[in-house]
Amino acid sequence: MNSKHEMRLLEIAKRLTTFEEVALGYNEEEAYLESLRCLNCKTKPCVSACPVAIDIPRFIMKIKEKDITSAHHIITEANLLPGVCGRVCPQESQCESTCVRAIKGEAVAIGRLERYVADNYQGEAHPQVAKKDYQVAIIGSGPAGLACAGVLIEKGYTVTIYEAMHENGGVLVYGIPEFRLPKRIVKAEIETLKQMGVKFENNVVVGKTVLLEDLKQENDAIFIGTGAGLPKFMNIPGENYNGVLSANEFLTRMNLMKAYQEKYDTPLKKMTNVAVVGGGNVAMDAARSARRMGAHVYLIYRRGFQEMPARLEEIHHAQEEGIIFKNLTNPVAITANNEGRVTNIICQEMVLGEPDASGRRRPMAKEGSEVVFDVDTVIMAIGNYPNPLLRTSTSLVEYDKYNCLVVDENNKTTCDGIYGGGDVVTGAATVILAMGAGKKAAYAIDLYLQNGKER
Repeated sequence: MNSKHEMRLLEIAKRLTTFEEVALGYNEEEAYLESLRCLNCKTKPCVSACPVAIDIPRFIMKIKEKDITSAHHIITEANLLPGVCGRVCPQESQCESTCVRAIKGEAVAIGRLERYVADNYQGEAHPQVAKKDYQVAIIGSGPAGLACAGVLIEKGYTVTIYEAMHENGGVLVYGIPEFRLPKRIVKAEIETLKQMGVKFENNVVVGKTVLLEDLKQENDAIFIGTGAGLPKFMNIPGENYNGVLSANEFLTRMNLMKAYQEKYDTPLKKMTNVAVVGGGNVAMDAARSARRMGAHVYLIYRRGFQEMPARLEEIHHAQEEGIIFKNLTNPVAITANNEGRVTNIICQEMVLGEPDASGRRRPMAKEGSEVVFDVDTVIMAIGNYPNPLLRTSTSLVEYDKYNCLVVDENNKTTCDGIYGGGDVVTGAATVILAMGAGKKAAYAIDLYLQNGKER
């Protein structure tokens, strides 16, 4: 009872030949046995640690009773994307980190149980509810926008989501590979929102094809959840050479454009030796995707394993799949041949000093420790900023120096009736934190429309 029940995984040899999901989930018996580990604590510390406040012990009790329908209803009271969150949320640093079981062993596998319920629920979608005489526009169909829409549609508002891409889901569809989050899961959970009455308008770039001012005239409230899609670079020599990509571009090509399939019109140049720079989940996704393209992959990270922000599970999977970790290593330059094609990445070895503002030990260069890796592709996965497009097209709302939308403690912007949340406010963070912000903003919008707005 002190350890989680292991989850079955796709065989390592098969992983490298396919983009099929790696984690296969619990079957009925495995989920039942894992549910028995829950102590049903009266204080429910796991609920307090969940950004969307799922009543975790209550849904796990229903798994014990083998009542999947009730378990699903309990989860979706707080979260309409359980199949997504059960797969990609960092439960180990949130709900599971406070689990009493973890004091003398491993926490209950809350994320795996949430996924089990989502994957095995056979009931009907949420019904539509009576409509209120208010319209809300949501900009962006990523996790924050979807969560906001879910709350508002259940409260009876007319909700329209405006999405710049041709596919809905934001980072869930363009940023996370199939082997970690199958697109059918995202599409199914978006379909639930559609059945509840949420409208989606695709290929609409607010700030270009439609102005924020126009949406404000046409709607009673607006939520901005445009995410953080502008990649960061290191500003080292050679970053403009052919063969240097942002993880955003690489993963978008892989996920939306299916660049690994030759029949598609947007193939990637054949990669043989790849350096992925970064230590988060995006870096793991890029490295593991390149490995499936047949490349030899180095993952270059300036700190150690202890400081890596990626989920431990993703690090383990990357190691199993043959990714070569070069920790305590930092790029200083990229070189190219006469045609401008990448040939090497030049790095320095690092040592860790005292903790910095992030709480992690600060990496410092080791003198005379240059190391060179022969590569033909470099993928930068060191974070993202919000895209400045909307900022440059409107003066209705304020942004800070990092292009992050400025909001107050209730997620209200500097303009009445306009709210924001997710990565566009915080910078790049997690799916579940964005969803929590979307929910919080939805409740604030509801309060504003019911009590404060002049009709």
